[in-house]
Amino acid sequence: MTTSLSSPTLSDVAEMAARVRENVGRVIVGREQVLDYTLAAILSEGHILLDDVPGLGKTMLAKSFARSIGCSFRRIQFTPDLLPSDVTGVNIYNQKSGEFEFRAGPLLAQLVLADEINRASPRTQAALLEAMEERQLTVEGETMAMPRPFLVIATQNPVELEGTFPLPEAQLDRFLLRLRMGYPDAAEEDAILLRFERAQPLEELEPVVESERLRLMVETVEQVRVSEAVRGYIVAIVQASREEKAFELGASPRASLALLRTTRALAAIRGRDFVLPDDVQEMARVVLPHRLMLSADARLRSSTPESLLEQMLSRVPVPIDAAAAGG
Repeated sequence: MTTSLSSPTLSDVAEMAARVRENVGRVIVGREQVLDYTLAAILSEGHILLDDVPGLGKTMLAKSFARSIGCSFRRIQFTPDLLPSDVTGVNIYNQKSGEFEFRAGPLLAQLVLADEINRASPRTQAALLEAMEERQLTVEGETMAMPRPFLVIATQNPVELEGTFPLPEAQLDRFLLRLRMGYPDAAEEDAILLRFERAQPLEELEPVVESERLRLMVETVEQVRVSEAVRGYIVAIVQASREEKAFELGASPRASLALLRTTRALAAIRGRDFVLPDDVQEMARVVLPHRLMLSADARLRSSTPESLLEQMLSRVPVPIDAAAAGG
């Protein structure tokens, strides 16, 4: 593992991504796309919503990444009785010193797993908003900066809705990506059984990159070139979502920025210094759907944001000139 804190290059970013992917792959079987997208979120300093049924490895994924990138890790189990102070922390009076002392909550970690976030009350969910968006935390009038890198991976079960509080649009928009792990196929499931039959590979993981080095790589990713044609393609997709009648609400400017940042990160971890239209299409499928609100008519037709997005992408012209290819 490199210890130099000199400015990393884009090739350093691609090399780091390969090492992290290999390291996490010792625990997580398959799911190469999910690993790439998680890396893209880390390098974009964004947050992830894992929307899937229990038992597919969501917690294991978060722990594996935390160990691989040398970050502090805390897990918050969200329940209806969880208070905002249980998440952020609280000032406690110290009788010996005669002063109030801040006792940090689990949110003050570099990688936070917000497990079953939709089981917490809206008030407690809102306690995450400032930290996720502003990268700071205010407790009883005092503001403190969040550590860097800072990543929230929140999970929710899309099937079991009893006793849950659906995330409002403002909260959903704070998540850079929404991902699904999906069920493994037969070969992957057999590999899981063999891998975990007698050992716990998670316990053997060691960091392959320092968190401070990773923070510098976040700045390096900004060197990835986005041509005028590709930037225009991002704008065209977002504009089309606002004009689509099946959507009551289209994508916001925050979604445009999310597409820009994540496509740069995806290009970097795949060894390129420029963004392709294919990168934009790929990231649009995990950046946009949770930000799109269906119209009443679309809901009656049992349409989904994902299916309507695919139709929309097929209609938006793809740039094919040399500039779009990074030339």
